[in-house]
Order: sequence, then C-alpha cells, then structure tokens
Amino acid sequence: MNPEVQIFNNALEEEDKAIADTLAVEIDKAIPQAENKIWHAHPVWFLNGNPVVGYSKLKGCIRLLFWSGQSFDEPSLQKEGKFKAAEKRYVSHQDIQVEELRRWLEKAPNIQWDYKNLIKRKGKLERLV
Repeated sequence: MNPEVQIFNNALEEEDKAIADTLAVEIDKAIPQAENKIWHAHPVWFLNGNPVVGYSKLKGCIRLLFWSGQSFDEPSLQKEGKFKAAEKRYVSHQDIQVEELRRWLEKAPNIQWDYKNLIKRKGKLERLV
C-alpha cells in the first residue's frame, strides 16, 4: 500500500480504517498497474493519469467512488454528480461484499471516461475504453 494512503487510513477511526484498508488492498490487487496517490486529500488510483477509483471519509461512512461507475451497469452503485461517477457507501466493514467489489474493480480499467482531459474539452466527457 502507498505509504501516504496508509497514513490516511491510519488516521481514521477503527471501523472506518478497517473499511479503508480492505478497499485499498482489493484495489491494489485488482488494478496493480494503477498509480495510487492522495489527490484532493483522498486516496485515488489512476490509469494513464485518468482517475479510476478512490475513497473518502464522509460523515458516518466511507464512500467508494468509481469515476466511470455509471457505465458499469451495476444497480448497487449509486449515481454521483453530473458526469459518469457512481458510489457505494460503507458504514461497517461487514457491509463490503468482496465478490461485488471485485466485479466492479474488474470493470474499472475496461470502462473509462476521459476525466483527465475534461477541462481541455470544456466539460465534455469522451469514452476511452
């Protein structure tokens, strides 16, 4: 795990840390080619400079976010924002359904919208893969 991400996770309360550690381990396992760093104060994984997946601490939960998640065709992921992002919120470590998470992570590198060039394209998203 990226040392910066471990520092982020270690600063969380016990239950949130358990959720974050599980997410980080599963993401690293599923997308080992991804660059992982703290971005806008949260752990995010990138492929070729494009944000793919990350998580953040919200009041009362940890939010897992897939930047292109609305295109995954997964009913358990909830629409987030005005682009193609989708999220899943976890209150307890037991809420994580590992098979479901792994299925989403398998889709993440294969279904991507180009967030990296969003500003350059004046807010227009284009599908990468």
